This record gives sequence, structure tokens and C-alpha cells, in this order.
Amino acid sequence: MNWGKSIVLAFVLFGAFMATLVTVCFRQDVSLVTADYYKEELAFQDQIDRMANTSGLEEKPDITTDGAGVLKVTFNKFYEIESGDLQLFRPSDPRLDKQFPLSHSKESSRYFSVKGFKKGLYRARMQWKMSGKEFFFEQVIYL
Repeated sequence: MNWGKSIVLAFVLFGAFMATLVTVCFRQDVSLVTADYYKEELAFQDQIDRMANTSGLEEKPDITTDGAGVLKVTFNKFYEIESGDLQLFRPSDPRLDKQFPLSHSKESSRYFSVKGFKKGLYRARMQWKMSGKEFFFEQVIYL
């Protein structure tokens, strides 16, 4: 084999390698954490205000699981909540996110069924309105 054939073979192999690399890169899933990432970024100051309001509370919510498909949210001021929601955010797959409404309740604990949810890490994000102020609380849970 002479040098001319070796050089042509090297260019062909390099081209095949680059084509394979480009194909693999285009098939890779590149998704943002949320679909409205840029919109949420612009409204982040409101989020900072919600977290500051929550840090001023004497008692914060507590979110736990019992391992049997029940999510328990304990908060002594459920009776003051005007409106809100609890979102289970799955960082690895946004299709598994779930949302539950929160409302005024005399009970200090609320229970939500999470049977059938895929096992793994979730971020429980609780956002509510109380006494004219908005609040936000986040806790990592494992189902």
C-alpha cells in the first residue's frame, strides 16, 4: 500500500467518524428544566419575594411520604390559605410532573395519593397565598 491510498483512507475514516459524531449529537435529548425557562427567569424576583415571605414564618410546611403511596403535607396554617398548589417536579423527566390544588382547611395535615408514581427523586414545590401575601416552599422527597 502506498502513501496516497493511506492518506485517502485516513480522510475517509475521519469523515465517517465526524458523520457518526454529528448523528449521535443530534439524537441527544437537550431539554430545559422547564418548558417556560426564560419566562420563569424574568419573574424570578417575585419568587425571591415569596421565599423571603416563607422564611419569615414561624412554622414552615413539612412534606413527607410514608412509602405506601401517600404524601403528607403538614402545615399548621392551612386554615389561613386562600389558594395555592403543590407541584411534584421530577427533574429527570418533566412528563412525570404532577400538580395538586391547595385550599382553606381546618386540618393541619393534607394527604395526597402518589400511588403509581415512578419511584425516584422529586422536588415538592408548595406555593400559596395567605393574608394577601404569596409564599413558596420547596423540599426534596423520594418516592
